[in-house]
Amino acid sequence: MIVKKNIYNVFLIFLFFHLTIWTAIPTFSNVNLPLDTIEALAWGSNLDWGFNKHPPLSAFAVELIYSIFGAQDWAYYFLSQIFVIVSFLYVWKFSEEIFENKIYSLISLFILEGIYFYNFTTPEFNVNVCQLPFFALTVYYFWKSINTNKNFHWLLFAVFSALGFLSKYLFIYLLLAISIYFLLNFKSNRKFFFKYLVSIFISLCILVPHFNWLIKNDLVTIIYGFDRSGLTEVDLINHFYNPAIFILKQFGILLPVFIMVFYLIKKLKFNIKLKNKKTLFLICINIIPLILILLTAVITGAKIRTMWMTPFYLFFGVLLIDIFKKQILINSLKKFYIIFLFFSILSPALYLGLSLSNETKRTDYPGKEIARLVQNKWNNNFKNEIKIVVGDEWSAGNLSYHLKSRPIWMNNLKNKTSDVKVDQGVIYVGNPKILKKVCPGVFGSIKPVGYCMIGTQ
Repeated sequence: MIVKKNIYNVFLIFLFFHLTIWTAIPTFSNVNLPLDTIEALAWGSNLDWGFNKHPPLSAFAVELIYSIFGAQDWAYYFLSQIFVIVSFLYVWKFSEEIFENKIYSLISLFILEGIYFYNFTTPEFNVNVCQLPFFALTVYYFWKSINTNKNFHWLLFAVFSALGFLSKYLFIYLLLAISIYFLLNFKSNRKFFFKYLVSIFISLCILVPHFNWLIKNDLVTIIYGFDRSGLTEVDLINHFYNPAIFILKQFGILLPVFIMVFYLIKKLKFNIKLKNKKTLFLICINIIPLILILLTAVITGAKIRTMWMTPFYLFFGVLLIDIFKKQILINSLKKFYIIFLFFSILSPALYLGLSLSNETKRTDYPGKEIARLVQNKWNNNFKNEIKIVVGDEWSAGNLSYHLKSRPIWMNNLKNKTSDVKVDQGVIYVGNPKILKKVCPGVFGSIKPVGYCMIGTQ
């Protein structure tokens, strides 16, 4: 049994072990960084206010880490866990405001170990992980804002809302849910209306550079999102099939959570008081986004990919504890803690086992060795440095990350050739059959990729 006075220490120990385990295991078991992390690093090498697939914040984050640690894989696993830990910290702080009982706060956080978004998938730093702290911070500072009405809290709410949106556009569903809560409670929230509008204005001001980039680039990021969700496919069945699959997947994702809650309560008795300000807010930030996403799938036929839901369950444990807190056996939590420890051990064990037993994963790609071979061939033929790599985010992105000169990555040089200086070494990465025919420089291949090197001899 966890003694009440030790609860905060247990919370800190939990954060420490989560940070340590999920940094150490992928560092030990993976040969190469995961796809999405390499992709973010490729974008980070050539920073802009947006990219063809996503807004820019994930690229800014990894490039900051690269500027400090360089091509050290552990640093990017550590970065990912820092984002997770910050989100956990603010879930904890928020739950303290809701419950004013640290044991409830601890349990609501432990429940998140049953959701694989917050453990198994976290070594891959990507836009989904990038959202996590800003999701938690946005919720926390909105709650603080409407309870304290302090200008500083409203400012932080505005800033973190914008940063969340700059992580991934799906963040808009949380902001819509918060707006719905504000309107549902408008009578009591009326006095905050002006500051709420000001916070929205501040967020939009922060987003102006990205919107400007988006317009100049023909809304490429939005078009990519439509393609990924299958909105370009016109098929009536998608309006029924995709929502049904979405619902089934959510039950699958939450099954471990339901098991944990089963061992937490004495009987299944709901206590939902919609007139309670706290309960209504918890329902809005947890359930409303899911309903809005489901409606999007029904109306448009969009395919909602599983990983897109990563941030939306951060406060699910808080909601469940709020609903069932009268049924929780505070003095008999042993079974719950055992289940929690089981999932806490199972997830990293599965990750380690799968990583070591399967040698055909992206994380087994010999990116460092390929970069060494490419660099050697370059050194034997040219005297200038490699400054630009052109190709897809994976093959060319790995070169950009592993080469010591840290060349900038470009998907192509269409309308950009005038920006390339004479003394800048360029490597094209792509189909070896095509590159061999058109390469004006030195050609080489490392199956299945070809490399065309153009430099100063």
